[in-house]
Amino acid sequence: MKLDREQVLRSAAALLSRKSTATMDEVARAAGIGRATLHRHFAGRDALVKALENLGLQEFEAALDAARLDEGASEEGLRRLIAAVEPSAGLMSFLVTENQLFEGEVDEGWNRADARVAAFFRRGQERGEFRIDLTPAWLTEALYGLIGTAAWSVQTGRVAAQDFQHMIVELLLGGARRSVER
Repeated sequence: MKLDREQVLRSAAALLSRKSTATMDEVARAAGIGRATLHRHFAGRDALVKALENLGLQEFEAALDAARLDEGASEEGLRRLIAAVEPSAGLMSFLVTENQLFEGEVDEGWNRADARVAAFFRRGQERGEFRIDLTPAWLTEALYGLIGTAAWSVQTGRVAAQDFQHMIVELLLGGARRSVER
């Protein structure tokens, strides 16, 4: 039987997002495999976390491509991005909430993704669609935080999965939308 590496990584992310101190034994149990099998594929916790980061980056970049952020109104681009991110939200939640695991490491891929999201928010500001008193970098971090929190809330049953996109978009836009004063 061939090991489904991606499923193992998703199981690990789901467990580690709830319990960051989980042991490799617990990760193996959550993935439905033995500890020895887990170690054959991931030499240790650092290798597992690096594989999670690589998968997360790959999926986030695919979501950015699918969202076509350069097309149409910023609000619609944001809605497309959240919809594209939703299938990998559990993994994103782990990466957002546990970013200290990558201490001192700067990954060119994440820098590239961050730059794309910040550029999206900057364009929205230039078009008058987003507030200009919040930096694109802050809006990017807020988006990541909302994705992570919404995924965790769905995972723990605190909110319905069907509300994932609505919760993120409406909260972010409610705070990011530029008000026209009369």
